[in-house]
Amino acid sequence: MIEKPTLNPGPKPPPLWRRLVSKHPLRRGGLLVLLALVLEYLVLPQIAGVRRSLYLLGRVNIGYVALGTLLEVASLASYAQLTKAVLPARASRFSRIWRIDLSTLAVSHVLPGGTAGGDGLAYRLLTNEGVTGSDAGLALAVQGIGSALVLNALLWMALIISIPVSGFNPIYATAAIVGALLLAGFAGLVFLLTKGEERAAVIIRDLVTRLPFLKQGAAEATDRVVHQIAKRATVMAADRALLRRAVLWAAANWLLDAGSLFVFLVAFGHIENPDGLLVAYGLAYVLAAIPVTPGGLGLVEGVLVPSLVGFGATRGAAIVAVIGYRLVNFWLPIPVGAGAYLSLRVGGDRLAANRREELRRAVAEARSLAPLMRHSGQDAGHRSSPDGDDGDSRW
Repeated sequence: MIEKPTLNPGPKPPPLWRRLVSKHPLRRGGLLVLLALVLEYLVLPQIAGVRRSLYLLGRVNIGYVALGTLLEVASLASYAQLTKAVLPARASRFSRIWRIDLSTLAVSHVLPGGTAGGDGLAYRLLTNEGVTGSDAGLALAVQGIGSALVLNALLWMALIISIPVSGFNPIYATAAIVGALLLAGFAGLVFLLTKGEERAAVIIRDLVTRLPFLKQGAAEATDRVVHQIAKRATVMAADRALLRRAVLWAAANWLLDAGSLFVFLVAFGHIENPDGLLVAYGLAYVLAAIPVTPGGLGLVEGVLVPSLVGFGATRGAAIVAVIGYRLVNFWLPIPVGAGAYLSLRVGGDRLAANRREELRRAVAEARSLAPLMRHSGQDAGHRSSPDGDDGDSRW
């Protein structure tokens, strides 16, 4: 009897945590130092502050909490209006655009660096609504970058008012660098799409041709999309009314969201000055643009709490207010966005079925009318050529 050779499965792969932690002593030591810094300067002070401020929960004003939640809902509605403003006219109904934005927000709050994943989902959902790929891509770019520019403008206006009163903080420089890089990137993108269209098309086409595993004709398709986006960008840049609407809706989105934070502070007994509130809020969300965690989770809280304390809030009130604000700003949109996505899928399937049914009826009607049209054409031919010729009297 011949024994079958046993296959050696090889060494068992190490667990995930072992693969993430390097065996190199310097790298492991650096990771431990970084973890210790995070625990000492972010986690432990926050936990201690929460323990000292738990009594504030018994004094919370529920009416203000409800108002803060409503302001957050209004902020999300304003963002949906911004999306609708930068899309072509009659792209889709507002209710569906709002659900697309909520679905995108839920994804961006779950995935690390989730803005890219959220934009990918938004692109797919918008194209399912009938928006062309170039229009959807440009709308998402203008929406994201334009909204960030408005936030930077609000931050700079608040800093101009706040610095003479409250002094300068080194974190302002970091926010200024991030904002300057954003402005430079946006200016370069606008220049390439409006003034250097051909140059941009050549650069992107060359990059696409060097990428492996792409289908034949991808470079030509990319070139066509770049020209379509440039054309749409030129039209948008020339439409002053559209730009005003976009800026107003983007400003409303940020200001209503900041208003929600202000109301949560009031709910726990602290009234913040508007300039201090906008500086703390702007710093947190400008720095949250760095894709470290999903939706700036941890980074927003880590900037908001000490900034608000620096502007006069008690540590307990700042911690509890920020936690309550982030519950409706960050956590609540996740289940709401999941429900919005499911409603889009159900509604989209029903809409596609209705369209297929309408197309089937149109085809059936056309087929039923075809014999009548042929018969009427033959009658017309007989009337025009009674002698049985080919119907043309010139011959």
